[in-house]
Amino acid sequence: MAHLVIATNTKAMPKLDGSIKSKVHDFFEKLSSDDTNPSLHIEPIKSAVDPRVRTGRVDLKYRAILFRIDNKLGGDTTYIYMGTWMHDEAIDLARKSMLRVNPINGTLEGIVGELDGNSDRKKRVVVPDFDNKLNRAVAEESVPFLVGIGYTLTDLTDKLGLDPAIAELAMKAADDNEIIDIAQHAVAWEGSALLDLATGISIDDIRDKHAFDDEPIDTSLDDDEQVLKALERPASKMQFAYIEDDEELRRVIEGGDFAAWRTFLHPEQRKYVDANRNGAFRLSGGAGTGKTVVAIHRARHLMSLNPDARIVLTTFNKTLALGLLSDLRSLDPNITEAKQPGDPGVYVRGIDALAKAALDQADDSGPACEAVFGTAFEFAGRTNSDAVWREVSQSVETDLPAHLKASSFLEHEYVAVVLANRITSLEQYARIARPGRGVRLSRPQRIAVWKLVEAYRRHNRMEGTVSFPEVLALAAEHLRLRAESGVGAAADHVIVDEAQDLHATHWALLRALVAEGPNDLFIAEDSHQRIYGQPIVLSRFGIKIVGRSRRLTLNYRTTAQNLQFAVGILSGADYQDLEQSEESTAEYRSARTGPTPVLIECSSAGDELDRVAAQISEWIAEGIEPSTIAVLTRGQSDRDRFVRALGERGIEARALDSNPASAGHVQALTMHRSKGMEFSRVVLAGVDDTHVPSAATLRSVPEEEQAEALLRERSLLYVAASRARDELVVTWSGTKSALLG
Repeated sequence: MAHLVIATNTKAMPKLDGSIKSKVHDFFEKLSSDDTNPSLHIEPIKSAVDPRVRTGRVDLKYRAILFRIDNKLGGDTTYIYMGTWMHDEAIDLARKSMLRVNPINGTLEGIVGELDGNSDRKKRVVVPDFDNKLNRAVAEESVPFLVGIGYTLTDLTDKLGLDPAIAELAMKAADDNEIIDIAQHAVAWEGSALLDLATGISIDDIRDKHAFDDEPIDTSLDDDEQVLKALERPASKMQFAYIEDDEELRRVIEGGDFAAWRTFLHPEQRKYVDANRNGAFRLSGGAGTGKTVVAIHRARHLMSLNPDARIVLTTFNKTLALGLLSDLRSLDPNITEAKQPGDPGVYVRGIDALAKAALDQADDSGPACEAVFGTAFEFAGRTNSDAVWREVSQSVETDLPAHLKASSFLEHEYVAVVLANRITSLEQYARIARPGRGVRLSRPQRIAVWKLVEAYRRHNRMEGTVSFPEVLALAAEHLRLRAESGVGAAADHVIVDEAQDLHATHWALLRALVAEGPNDLFIAEDSHQRIYGQPIVLSRFGIKIVGRSRRLTLNYRTTAQNLQFAVGILSGADYQDLEQSEESTAEYRSARTGPTPVLIECSSAGDELDRVAAQISEWIAEGIEPSTIAVLTRGQSDRDRFVRALGERGIEARALDSNPASAGHVQALTMHRSKGMEFSRVVLAGVDDTHVPSAATLRSVPEEEQAEALLRERSLLYVAASRARDELVVTWSGTKSALLG
């Protein structure tokens, strides 16, 4: 039986249609079970650069390029699959292909030859207009980009191990965009290292991120043994992945993307997936940097260590949780899914549903009610918090100014201060600290606010209802009391995605779910994407990070141009992360380039509708699948207006709310709804000074909280802009939003 390793798709490999994919799968099945099967026609190539190269028959027209690695210690043969080409092309390419272990960093590199017979890697890299740009730069006597940062050619070749030809090109590049162009034509680890160089970080940091400082490969081993050792290196796994079973093989092939995140991880991501930690760990990173990918792989990894582990994988809402569950099943269809909290397996739910499930398991919710409310009562329904706060603020006489009687202020105060601290009396409320609330309250004002809190709770007791934050607080208290009784925690590990949007009672629940200890909490967040709630400091909830915090900076979703535009929206604003440290966008970079975002000023609302429709029609005429095109608006009424207008102009569009995206239709959705999604083409519509930031939203916020509310509006536009993979168009009529700069 042979082992199978699949390499990421080389740039030259043509896309395979469905019939060829199925034949490739059959070829692999035969190869794995018996590589001596005559029907495979595994054949060496005469005069090949690398004697290990082979081709195999997929069918009469197509052949696969492989490297055969023999285990001299008596193990099974390993085949490394590089791709499938037409018969004659495969033979020509295989003759000039090679597999080698990088002598500087021990990474395995698979290089497929070129049809023109040119084996010079420098000439394999085609940077648009590179020679003309270089000539202009020389004429202007400008300093090349990497030279200006302080790197030398020796840094790239002797310390990182970049191919000298690639390194020479990089050292001549005029700017970071040319570095990105070169990176896209290099082998996987080289491309990643080049993108790091473009951010100006140290050579030592780049080596550490790619795990180049591991023990060197023993050169006394023969070539094949060195290859097998190199395959285990984290940087090698960016290009090569062992395929464990037939189901995984089928998913990789049918996915059509041999660089799919499900199989291939960056060494830095893999480190965060696999590492054991003494306590909670926080992984931050900008939009599209793969935090969710790491979280899903982390859940699978923990299950592989202990099949009986009780793992909770949760996120901000139901829609995002369904996405997590779908991706987890795609990653490992055989993974054990827990039916309820506390069962072995991975329990995947939105955090509000998680709280309800935990509370439903309580035989008696009375003790939790006593602790949270000061009295026990029966409840069955859910409170409409906004309506109840408005009612009590109007019916209960107080001297509070209008902004302190607003339902938004009262709800935030209730959740962040009262529920978070299990306050049941005025005496407790009068003494409690209110960090992060922004609005100072005098003692008379606290007394008045407490009168409204009591009225709110009295109303809910009479109605037999509780709000979702109250369910969270009750569930957290139930779990805490359960653990104190000696039963223990309900989970062994908790993994949280989109953590920046969680409020105080969410964190109380998460802390109560799992005991403090090794690998207890894995938290993925980006404070720049906080579009709900108030800032939170984890230490106030007993979650101690203490140096166990790292940041991802490589964006896999958007082009460099779209990323630059999105990050520009955040410029000039100060953000803090969940440890109350400054959140930075420094070192963010993209692995791809594309067109510059287009900003379109329209003469009227009608003109904007026409121009958006014209742009979408142009994309569809180019062959872009309509369901990968999205129109994002600040509010639902504008979303619905664009759906109608597109329909009137002959473009099928659907409003995306709680429903899944529908094939064949352009998707129209609010910026809030777009969270966690991505599209090939995006139109940000209605980005004027009335809608973005939302004037109505800002008017409803107390003056003391205006700055924080404006940060959320800025974050919302950043989230929306970062949904675009390939092309981004921004439109408005009237006055352009100040957030666009």
